Amino acid sequence: MADAFHGRRVLVTGHTGFKGSWLCEWLLALNARVTGLALEPPTRPSLFEQLDLSGRMEDRRGDIRDAAAVGAAFEASRPDYVFHLAAQPIVRRSYAEPALTWETNVMGTVQILEAIRRVDRPCVAVIVTTDKCYENREWVHAYREEDALGGYDPYSSSKAATELAVQSWRRSFFPGAHPVRLASARAGNVIGGGDWAEDRIVPDAVRALAANASIPVRNPAATRPWQHVLEPLGGYLLLAARLAGESSTAALRGAFNFGPRPESNRTVRTVVEEILRHWPGTWEDRSDPTGPHEAGLLNLAHEKAFHLLGWSPIWDFSETIRRTVEWYRGVNAGADPAELTCRQIWEYCIS
Repeated sequence: MADAFHGRRVLVTGHTGFKGSWLCEWLLALNARVTGLALEPPTRPSLFEQLDLSGRMEDRRGDIRDAAAVGAAFEASRPDYVFHLAAQPIVRRSYAEPALTWETNVMGTVQILEAIRRVDRPCVAVIVTTDKCYENREWVHAYREEDALGGYDPYSSSKAATELAVQSWRRSFFPGAHPVRLASARAGNVIGGGDWAEDRIVPDAVRALAANASIPVRNPAATRPWQHVLEPLGGYLLLAARLAGESSTAALRGAFNFGPRPESNRTVRTVVEEILRHWPGTWEDRSDPTGPHEAGLLNLAHEKAFHLLGWSPIWDFSETIRRTVEWYRGVNAGADPAELTCRQIWEYCIS
């Protein structure tokens, strides 16, 4: 991947968010020339500010729903690669702001796709959605890329619609000889240091532990495919590098799951108990049967990524939790967030 990105122009949307910040740090380590387009950092604190990314990359502010802002970012960056991560990513917020969620996730992506359609030179684009884009039937087997799209809540359904838009634009405007190569990527429940969002179990747990309070657990029986943030990001980078290669095939221009190993599908209760092994404390059941619907069971299959890309998860469930708590507990004790982040990227790469 070092050869693929060294000196290349890369546009990252949503670079001020949790995953976007990790991705930009990794790209900078690969000596890419990174431009970001996003709103202001969505949380305080924010990993983007903790890593001082604004001083090390082209940092542009803008709403992806704004065609002019998107067009200006493409014109300024002239990207060789596009990673589209900008989104309204919180399920519970989507119940409160369903129209905003759809406008951002669907029409915002359409604005990105339209900007990509105007690119007249080789360019690779990876559009990031979510494991929640599938029609969740609460069954045991893992979802594959060809399974039906859907979604109960506004967030999940908006991501399913996003996948349909990507599929439509790819088929309609980017045929095999086109210089643009377009794919989408679906990841599981991504965790790792630097996520400070509301209504996510790991940030909620960290805030409680740092305050010597009991961790509130909203849905302890829910099962999710937990993975460290570096796992899917490594998949996105590998997919983009392979798409850019001379041996790129039509099979790579589609949807890819980047999910964890099957044994990483664990309950929220198990996640909390594993966190407490590394940062002692307590938790309490805050289940609310009157609250909005949330999926109970969701697993991802990643055989396609393994067979076509040679990608497979590196850190197992225990290592994922250990690395995540290591980051937060270190920062809570005064360690440098940037040093911790860079070290974990390096250690992941040599694992």
